[in-house]
Amino acid sequence: MIELTEQEQIAKHYSAAMDSVNLINAGQPEDMTDADWADTLKRNRDHLALMLEKTYWTTEDLTPLQQAAGA
Repeated sequence: MIELTEQEQIAKHYSAAMDSVNLINAGQPEDMTDADWADTLKRNRDHLALMLEKTYWTTEDLTPLQQAAGA
């Protein structure tokens, strides 16, 4: 098993959080029901809120995460 450095682990977490940001910012897909979209938004915003509580961030720009989370 390959061990990731702390910086590589942080980069992976940031990338995953940005996936949520991009999904939220893209808006509701045409083929998604309002109920499914509301659930998707909640899950992704909850994920971002958890990520924003982490203390391992260094120089990453957390503004997009904060904005997408509704903070």
